[in-house]
Amino acid sequence: MKITIVGTGYVGLVTGTCFAEMGTDVCCVDVNESKIESLKRGIPPIYEQGLEAMLRSNIAKGRLSFTTSLAEGMEEAEVVFSAVGTPPDEDGSADLHYVLEVAREVGRSMQSYVLMVTKSTVPVGTARKVKAAIAEELAKRGVDIPFDVASNPEFLKEGSAIKDFMYPERIVVGVESEKAKDVMARLYKPFTLNGHPVLFMDIPSAEMTKYAANSMLATRISFMNDIANLCELVGADVNSVRKGIGSDSRIGGKFLYPGIGYGGSCFPKDVKALVKTAEQNGYAMKVLKAVEEVNADQKTLLYRKFVKRFDGAVDGMTVAFWGLAFKPGTDDMREAPSLVMIDALAGAGCNVRAYDPISMDECRRRIGGKITYCKDMYDAIEGADVVFLVTEWTDFRFPDWDKVKSMLRYPVIFDGRNLYDPAEVRAHGLEYYGVGIL
Repeated sequence: MKITIVGTGYVGLVTGTCFAEMGTDVCCVDVNESKIESLKRGIPPIYEQGLEAMLRSNIAKGRLSFTTSLAEGMEEAEVVFSAVGTPPDEDGSADLHYVLEVAREVGRSMQSYVLMVTKSTVPVGTARKVKAAIAEELAKRGVDIPFDVASNPEFLKEGSAIKDFMYPERIVVGVESEKAKDVMARLYKPFTLNGHPVLFMDIPSAEMTKYAANSMLATRISFMNDIANLCELVGADVNSVRKGIGSDSRIGGKFLYPGIGYGGSCFPKDVKALVKTAEQNGYAMKVLKAVEEVNADQKTLLYRKFVKRFDGAVDGMTVAFWGLAFKPGTDDMREAPSLVMIDALAGAGCNVRAYDPISMDECRRRIGGKITYCKDMYDAIEGADVVFLVTEWTDFRFPDWDKVKSMLRYPVIFDGRNLYDPAEVRAHGLEYYGVGIL
């Protein structure tokens, strides 16, 4: 079976490379010529553990190719995956411009039956628009070529996307015809043979499943951050509370870690889009609106703790950042708490010295010389007043606390991920401020 993946961003590239790894003939299409040329040489535009090696291996085996021409990429393809971006519009809704343009191009290019599968995260009802766009282009051509549409949302976690794709907890597929179901069943047969379930359902349910899943996870994060903030006020330890409620089998322990808010390409965008979808249908998602509010506040938590600790007299101070990415294992800085804190600190007249093992170039691309980029974690605290632990990379797990204390002007650490044992840090003579911990 040959498939075409349109869009070589995070989702498209991982999806195409992993399908090739499973033996499928894959052609990835993107309008960005420089990106395609780099991919042909085996150079991915994103960092994801294991991706580059798998990419190069499948190019060498002839199972993975790249082009800027969708018509060329669709030659002999039975399935076309749309994995283009759906950025949030000004009102919070998902911008479907790229998704519908791909659908129109497919309608202009297809010569035989095609199953058009939306991989991008899209609102309920998008498949109907995709189907109409393809049909309109076929009508313009005056041809009657059969096609189907389907929804196959991704559930990849940045930093473990290869593992998530190759060993999925479930594969959600929305279809509206038996032929489409048969095609998707054949495509995913290597996964079902290994015991990974494919959940077939109607297309609107598949589209909703993606938004509902991400919104639930975002809700757990904001709920735990709310609990952490209250713990500090009443003298409770959020780590003990987390273990106490996580041991309840009805709740479980995942996504109950307090911190400085969620970021990335999925949770912020998907929560906003689901809230907007509800508004368009005359319903208010009150819980999710609160989730957004808590998350926005949480991103400034370390800054507020810092200002309080120094009674507002922070103008001219230098803050060291350990970490910039929104989470470890990726260079993604979309909606990263670090960016919010950098803006807040700059507004207060502070300087930032930062080190991140992976995302330094991405940060430079986004904010240029707004901060000082350092060669390692200790270089970041050279000449700094205090340190913020922003991203819980393994590089930062075991600092030399005596060295840290000797280098900082004020021996104070603000731990935004509760990575460190407060007692251990304080035993070395440093002040410690975490999230939900006194």
